[in-house]
Parts: sequence; C-alpha cells; structure tokens
Amino acid sequence: MPSTDPSEGYAGLQQWAQPLIFDRLSSAYRRILPDEGVARALARLHARMWRVLINGDMTDFGVMRGTLVVALEECSLTLDHMADVDAEIMIELLDVVISRYNRSLRTARAYHLALMELAGRVAPARVAA
Repeated sequence: MPSTDPSEGYAGLQQWAQPLIFDRLSSAYRRILPDEGVARALARLHARMWRVLINGDMTDFGVMRGTLVVALEECSLTLDHMADVDAEIMIELLDVVISRYNRSLRTARAYHLALMELAGRVAPARVAA
C-alpha cells in the first residue's frame, strides 16, 4: 500500500521551495505595483507567510496572513490579488514536483499530498475578511 503521509513532501518543500516562492512573489508584485521597494517589501512579507505555512505553524500563518492583508490594503490591493499570486506559486511548485520527481512515485505522491493540503489552507484567503 502506497504511503499517504505528506510529511516527506513538506520536508522537501522546506529544503528547496523558499527561493522559488520568493522569486515568483517578487515577479508578481513587480508586475502589479509601480514602486519596486513596496513590491519587494510585500514579496518578503508574503514569503514569510508561505514559510510558516510550509512549516505547519498555523497560528503564525494566521497572524502573517492578517499582516499581509493589511499591507495589501495599504497598497490598494485586494484578497483576489493575493489569491492570484498564491495560485501562481502553487502552479510553480506543482510544475517542479512533476518535472523533478516523476520517476519516484512515493516522493511525488508525498509532494502532491503536501501541495493539496497547502492549497486547502491558502484558498480561504480569497473569501477571508
């Protein structure tokens, strides 16, 4: 019976996903905002939110997401902007998993399960507040 434990996927994401996430966030916020300094600050804040999410700290995740929502509002951005950027990140992570781990079913499955859990935790941001 194949493993249904996503912990291996989370451990892997903790090792390699942060630079990829920050790169995607930086690119997205630079497209949205004219001020590069503000875009970079939002990307850093959003990346910290993703870091605590991947680490499984849901208390800090809630705090970080709330802080990010306030920062987005200050820039006249909405929860839809955040959800769109989060969707870009999920697609990028899934693309990496598909291309890199396609020969190891067990590892790919663990990553897919972890990504499905992450998507479920991130998705409510679109309807929050």
